[in-house]
Amino acid sequence: MSEQDPRLGLTVTHRRYVPYAHAHYAGNLVDGAYALGLFGDVATEVCIRTDGDEGLFAGYADVRFVAPVRAGDVVEVTARVVRVGSRSRTLELSCAVVCRGRPDKGDSAAEVLDPPIVAVTATGTVVVPASA
Repeated sequence: MSEQDPRLGLTVTHRRYVPYAHAHYAGNLVDGAYALGLFGDVATEVCIRTDGDEGLFAGYADVRFVAPVRAGDVVEVTARVVRVGSRSRTLELSCAVVCRGRPDKGDSAAEVLDPPIVAVTATGTVVVPASA
């Protein structure tokens, strides 16, 4: 292609409160699969916006769990299109904790994290149907 594909750089962001029902480990930790599920949600919106189809996740590369996600957190999950193939799209994915509970200050105390804590990063590949 002589011109840059307009889909490159498209960024989609979702925010979600992490419910206590998802805590599986001591310290109200949530398993890493929780973030991967959120990556699937944000990638679906990317496919809808770029190709008018929900697409399918084909795989992950370089998944890194770098900080904990806990019940009571608010996470921000972002996908950015970094490569466009004929049927595939490569996405840079991140999950960052933007708010966190502060049980040391009270049962329902919480704070906004500035800066957010990046908890999970990955590269993902999605596929979409061939163009009509």
